[in-house]
Amino acid sequence: MIEAAVLGATGYTGFELIRLLIGHPQVKPVFISSESRAGSKLSQVHPQLAGAFDLELENLNVERIPASVEVVFCALPHGQSCSVVPQLLQRGFKVIDLSADFRLKAADQYDTWYGRNHPAPHCLEGAVYGLPELYPSEINQARLLANPGCYPTSIILALAPLLSSGRVASTRIIIDAKSGVSGAGRSPKQAFHFPECTENFKAYRVANHQHTPEIEQELSRVAGEKVRVTFTPHLAPMIRGILSTIYIDLPPAVSFEEVYSFYSDQYGKARFVRLLEPPAFPETRLVRGSNYCDISLTHDRRTGSLIIISAIDNLLKGASGQALQNMNIMFGLPEETGLEQIPAL
Repeated sequence: MIEAAVLGATGYTGFELIRLLIGHPQVKPVFISSESRAGSKLSQVHPQLAGAFDLELENLNVERIPASVEVVFCALPHGQSCSVVPQLLQRGFKVIDLSADFRLKAADQYDTWYGRNHPAPHCLEGAVYGLPELYPSEINQARLLANPGCYPTSIILALAPLLSSGRVASTRIIIDAKSGVSGAGRSPKQAFHFPECTENFKAYRVANHQHTPEIEQELSRVAGEKVRVTFTPHLAPMIRGILSTIYIDLPPAVSFEEVYSFYSDQYGKARFVRLLEPPAFPETRLVRGSNYCDISLTHDRRTGSLIIISAIDNLLKGASGQALQNMNIMFGLPEETGLEQIPAL
């Protein structure tokens, strides 16, 4: 049995991690932390867990984590993991970080996009970007795994087969993405207060969203050349889910059938990517509560554009489900272990 620790267990991603871990046949969470609710049982914070998981929350003290723990999940807010992870690595734990703190390779980008200096830049180069469908061998060998962001997961998976083919230029990519309110986390903020969100739909952080460099970094990697994107996120009046609609010019020499084959070849055996056959399109409700990413392809012959649509549950494939999928690969387990839930109604 693999013993695990979850830091930041009371947030949305922390709760989803615990929920998945207690259903995993080969993992046992033995240490959970929360700075705000230390001393309480997790089931007091999340009553859904009553009778199923009653471990007590502790303050975050790396030295208190039992030596028997093999993997630590950091579900801490952005900017907090980077001060803790070096200590975890020093103690010999494998670490899966769900924040943005180790996703970018260039330390100066944290100052540009997150408004802060990175306190552990020496850890960035060795961190493995944890997108299982693209980098399974690297994930298997990882000691520090940077779990991808929710928007980037939906976007990179949607574009990777096309850009890696070398048949389509990456000069004009437009991304229109929508997220449920849970993507903002559990801490109360006025912009995500119910009266502000319900019966409303809005764009935010236009042209300066912090996930932009992460998207461009990984798309540049798969394309083998520098990629720039126009990325506009929107807040949708729903709890969970991400729907990304992506537009890219398709050269006349490249047929739609050829494009479809790129995706079939890349994801034909992928456990959690479902390539939909026309005329079906992804919907957030059709992936809710699951680790799936649904993708559709449409050729707009009038404009010459390829329209790619993807949908994920931002808390599962966009966070905790993907973290568990990565853990399975790191420990040589079938990647679907503990993740075979079908989407909920």
